[in-house]
Amino acid sequence: MAGLALDGANPDVSLLYDINGLAADAPGWFDRVMEFIGEYGIMLGMVLVALGCWWSVRQREDAVASVAGLVWAPLAAGIALLINIPIRGFVERPRPFKDHTGLEVLVAGKTDYSFVSDHATMAMAIGVGVFIANRKFGLAAIGLAVLEGFCRVYMGVHYPTDVVGGFALGTAVALLLAPLSMALLTPLMAAISRSEKVGWLVRAKGAAASEGAEPEGVPSFPGQRVAGDDERSDLAA
Repeated sequence: MAGLALDGANPDVSLLYDINGLAADAPGWFDRVMEFIGEYGIMLGMVLVALGCWWSVRQREDAVASVAGLVWAPLAAGIALLINIPIRGFVERPRPFKDHTGLEVLVAGKTDYSFVSDHATMAMAIGVGVFIANRKFGLAAIGLAVLEGFCRVYMGVHYPTDVVGGFALGTAVALLLAPLSMALLTPLMAAISRSEKVGWLVRAKGAAASEGAEPEGVPSFPGQRVAGDDERSDLAA
């Protein structure tokens, strides 16, 4: 398929020029900062948020389910990127600077297709995955993902709709596959938490164990089971 937006009057193209025009008016040092943030800085920030979330949820009684959600975040990003491969090949949308003149392109050498943005896809998948583990840290991660999308347009390497498509893809993968992933990862994290050698990866020493409790700040999914359900059923009987 041809590019999705070639007409300069198209709102997608107009917004591209508006946002990228900020780069033309900004001092050179600021563009270099935005280039680093857009290419590497946001992903580094995502790692720091995820580590902070991991350190925090290990102290809680719902650590098993929360850590399972946190583990799902990078897995969701990887799956979303794999799904994006055939999407890019089908749409075949050129980078905006190949069809439009006057753009301030901050990163050279981008020769692959534009729709959808890998960076936006990966960032939002991780953001939503962290949100599944903990809402507070998740909102921070989603905020970083939105900033990532802005940076990709600012840098002149993506249309706004490339970014929106990446956000949609990352969110869809992280949410739609979450029930299955949590059903598989929660028992695994529970088993790891009982290990004397690596249990600290899931639960901090001295943290109360209550896998059966619904995790505070963690979205639940239909049909999701958490460790401890069988034990409570036995006691009730």
